[in-house]
Amino acid sequence: MKSPRWGYVRIISGTIFGGILGFYLMHRAELQYKEMWNERLKKYEEELKMNQSMETHTPTELSGDPLAR
Repeated sequence: MKSPRWGYVRIISGTIFGGILGFYLMHRAELQYKEMWNERLKKYEEELKMNQSMETHTPTELSGDPLAR
């Protein structure tokens, strides 16, 4: 079975399956990357919210110090 037709079938099928595998792997990598950035964004928003709440409730305001610095 060393005919050129068998070689063409192997090349074409390898190209198709390789393309499908490559697409799948890149799709998975993209989803993981996107999820990583969503987690970082969520963490950043939580830190920002925490910093804003700390700025609005400074210790001088809570203690009643009339000379706020």
